[in-house]
Amino acid sequence: MYKLIFSLSLISTINFSKTNHPLSMGLNLLIQTILISTICGMMFSTYWYNYIMFLIMIGGMLVLFIYVTSLASNELFNFSMNSLIMYMLLLISFNLMLIFNDQYLMLISNLETIIFNKMNMLNYENNIDLIKLYNNSTMNITIMMIMYLLMTLIIIIKITNINYGPLRQLN
Repeated sequence: MYKLIFSLSLISTINFSKTNHPLSMGLNLLIQTILISTICGMMFSTYWYNYIMFLIMIGGMLVLFIYVTSLASNELFNFSMNSLIMYMLLLISFNLMLIFNDQYLMLISNLETIIFNKMNMLNYENNIDLIKLYNNSTMNITIMMIMYLLMTLIIIIKITNINYGPLRQLN
């Protein structure tokens, strides 16, 4: 499972540098967010932190989507079949390279062993995870993130105020 997620993440990163349309870049960012949330969720015993990270990224993506649709609404989205075939070949070749690489297989088996050992300590870990999120050392970062999100919300509301009209003037 890790091999597939890592290879999809690598292909999505390569694809991001090749795209030029804002909506396809947003789709690549969404795919990267889902893949990173899945990888982090597999490494930890609970998915709550990853779920919160995913929701924050989706909120930011919705704001970016508003800007993109108001600025680049008339651009055509071109997708060629050659690039799809190239990405499928890249995915297959990465998976084959990862399957036949012994060092990578040892790394993945060690990682799966660590995750299995963490799952055995699940009851103890759930209490510790909540303590890690809201203790004194991370309190300042949490409050700063809350203030940043509140300030961003207020700024977005001020920018898109109904008295000023849409983000882009329509002729």
